[in-house]
Amino acid sequence: MEIKRKYSKHYEESTVINATPENIFSFANDHNNFSSHMNKSSWMMGGGKMETQVDDGKGQKVDSHIRMHGNVFGLTLFLDEIVIKHEPPYRKEWQTIGKINLLVIDHYNLGFEIEPKDSNSRLRVYIDYNLPQSDGTYLLGYLLGGMYAKWCVHQMIYGVKEHFKV
Repeated sequence: MEIKRKYSKHYEESTVINATPENIFSFANDHNNFSSHMNKSSWMMGGGKMETQVDDGKGQKVDSHIRMHGNVFGLTLFLDEIVIKHEPPYRKEWQTIGKINLLVIDHYNLGFEIEPKDSNSRLRVYIDYNLPQSDGTYLLGYLLGGMYAKWCVHQMIYGVKEHFKV
């Protein structure tokens, strides 16, 4: 149920990891691993955190849902994501759908790609997103959306690198 949207913002990072595409994909395919930064209290989360729930597909197949909700800066936030590409061991992509309530970004498309590189693998994580549309959050998104997108992508890259650190 992919929704075709145009996104106005993009951020990505890539790194080389000493692991096979299969091993990296297996780790990153589990949202509890890959999005763990959202489930921990941090200054970027305003001292709050999100709780992740997956459906029977565990967020590991096309059309599987991943839902998150929690409190950030004292506000209740929630989102619903659906997996739109799942191509083990090289690619996974998901996007927000339906009504969401986020603070500094709006709907987004997020994913990763893995390619063999010599005896290692290159991991690329990316996010395409829009700024919030409401008058109350547009300015906040304009000021902080890019910083949040960079933090989120960096946390995903860092989590995978740390997991496979020699």
